[in-house]
Amino acid sequence: MTLTQLRYIIEIVRRGSISTAAKALFITQPSLSKSVTELEKEMGITIFRRTNRGVVLSEEGVKFLSYARQVVEQADLLEHRYKDSSAIHHTFSISSQHYAIVVAAFVALVKEENAPEYDYYLREAKTYEIINDVHRQKSSLGILYESSFNHDVLKRILHDNDLNFIPLFTVKPHVFLRRNHPLASRDIITLEDLVPYPRLVYDQGEVNSFYFTEEVHSTEESSKNITVTDRGTIFNLMVGLDGYTISSGIMTDDFSGKEIVSIPLKSDEHMTLGAIKPKGMELTPLAERFLYHMKSKYRAGNHTDAVPSSPFASESKPAEDMEETEKSPLAGDAQ
Repeated sequence: MTLTQLRYIIEIVRRGSISTAAKALFITQPSLSKSVTELEKEMGITIFRRTNRGVVLSEEGVKFLSYARQVVEQADLLEHRYKDSSAIHHTFSISSQHYAIVVAAFVALVKEENAPEYDYYLREAKTYEIINDVHRQKSSLGILYESSFNHDVLKRILHDNDLNFIPLFTVKPHVFLRRNHPLASRDIITLEDLVPYPRLVYDQGEVNSFYFTEEVHSTEESSKNITVTDRGTIFNLMVGLDGYTISSGIMTDDFSGKEIVSIPLKSDEHMTLGAIKPKGMELTPLAERFLYHMKSKYRAGNHTDAVPSSPFASESKPAEDMEETEKSPLAGDAQ
């Protein structure tokens, strides 16, 4: 087993196919396939399952990849310590629900690193896809929320996928509206106030469970519903149709839309935004810095008042994660 072979495996996962990875690595597809086969034979496992759509990681492959990433990242750190840092090719990937604060933190990370070469990925995805991306090591982190409504189901699903939840901050639900919406002057909005207006929700695809929705109070009856796939569309529909959506209320000046405001919703519910990661894996330096920027953007931006943290803070952070948090810039700061 060599570092080159481990880098090959990581690149195949990143690209989704052996042929595409071979082109990116500037080697032939037969050579890459042979290298993978030799590694599988040496390790005595099957890393990839071949399908008509390309290759996917086996369950053994998922675990192998987590170790491979750690070995390669440690090797990169050694190179960074003893060689010119410009020689390092930076990689980082994150999957997230649709939050402007995630984009703001991602931008801050890219600017801070200022790397001459990099492959960064920011995927705004459906909730189930986020969980699957992190489980399959397609993304280093996933960003999603939990509430008292989805807590039990989410806890079970994360456990089944060997993932941990790291709470970042907990807020009360807010209503996103256009700045000149008839309800925009209210100090607080009730669910009854929203009945006449179109409810905007994000598409969850085939796994369209109430527990996977990005909006709290998703089980409330609404006679006007519009399902969208991206933040740009949802903002346009707020402006064009007086639509609304219920979310965290966390705003950022550059990425929330100039015409959008957030108004507190009268509700006993809460939203805890947090990161999911594979159990037993330490956060990479880039992941640490990204979470640091998430917290920084929350504190510095036009955010909502925090509320006491949810049960997830104590239930889903085993000792290993507590130690990781204490080592990180988030030490003593997570609510």
